[in-house]
Amino acid sequence: MKLPVVFAAVLLASLCLAVAADGKKSAKKADPHALPGGARELNIGDAAPDFALPGIDGRTHRLADYKDARLLMIAFISNHCPDSHAAEGRIKQLVADMKGRGFALVAVNPNNPDGLRLDELGYSKYNDGFDDMKKYAAEQGFNFPYLYDGEKQAMAKAYGCLATPHVFLFDAERKLRYKGQFDDSRFADAARVKSHDARNAVEALLAGKPVPVETTKPHGCSTKWMEKKNTVAEAEEKWAKTPVDVELIDAAGVAALRKNGTKKVRLFNVWATWCGPCVAEFPELVMTARKFGLRDFELITISMDEEGDVAKVKAFLEKKGAGLPDKLKPSLKAEGRKTNSYLYGGDSPKALMAVLDPHWPGAIPHSVLVAPGGEILWRHNGAVNGEELRAKILEHMGPFYLPE
Repeated sequence: MKLPVVFAAVLLASLCLAVAADGKKSAKKADPHALPGGARELNIGDAAPDFALPGIDGRTHRLADYKDARLLMIAFISNHCPDSHAAEGRIKQLVADMKGRGFALVAVNPNNPDGLRLDELGYSKYNDGFDDMKKYAAEQGFNFPYLYDGEKQAMAKAYGCLATPHVFLFDAERKLRYKGQFDDSRFADAARVKSHDARNAVEALLAGKPVPVETTKPHGCSTKWMEKKNTVAEAEEKWAKTPVDVELIDAAGVAALRKNGTKKVRLFNVWATWCGPCVAEFPELVMTARKFGLRDFELITISMDEEGDVAKVKAFLEKKGAGLPDKLKPSLKAEGRKTNSYLYGGDSPKALMAVLDPHWPGAIPHSVLVAPGGEILWRHNGAVNGEELRAKILEHMGPFYLPE
């Protein structure tokens, strides 16, 4: 039986709309932890894939190097991720508690540094490169091997590493017996852990018992695949093209900002386009604002250029990529502000010094780091050292997620 032409056309159009709608739903449900092409997902009972990776100890590590261990845990961790940072103390404790019981743990960094945006490094002094792994592991006192898989990511793909941390536990025959989260907490405080899944699996196997829970979902920062390079480049381009609004501000306006009745850490920087050291240090300030762009942090710049030079200041800031991070926009709106870039319009620099920092000797550039509530955490007169500045910020804000 032939369908009427009109009905057939309507039916075809409906089917097309349904397919399009399904496509939109699929796009919305895209999993940021999804594995790239060429990767697989290990299932319980699968054999441990072999590997040959450089360790921070200067050796090449292989699966066979751990043949004498009754149990082998592969723990994918990273230098930059706060979830990983939080678990590392408990991972070290597990290694210490299992000493002499035939348990071995090997940590692997799966991340390619080119797959990381700058604002994803706001919880660490280090990136995920091999040289920084050595520094980070020494600083944290790792009591286990730490291997680098970021160059080719072959091991991460073979094991199906979705995030850091993500652990895989193998028995004496190197069959997978547990995979997933190390435990259920993303905080550093061990008292907040409610489910010790990886430890429970280890203790069960060593006692000859079944693993209580064989599979859990890992939580943490997604694996930074090489394929994410394009996304990183897009983020860089967006930063570079972000417009800057510059507004006049007087001493009373600075005093209100200086009180900092928010939960943000604020970095005030007083500068001018005609000041050589100010111009020289500005890339470090922009890098700092970008690095902490996903955290409760705000760079506030106050130009000492003449009032008529708003356009000149705006052009400079836009050329340097000093646009407002997206995360700050809601908080500025709640405060009744539109920008974090100002030009001082008061008659007396002395009034500005009095409200911003009475210990400011007068010359620019001058920088002040202010905690929520107004306490000065750090001050510096002259061009800043970017690494020192970011270390001071991280020292106060910490490398972990903090519970509310």
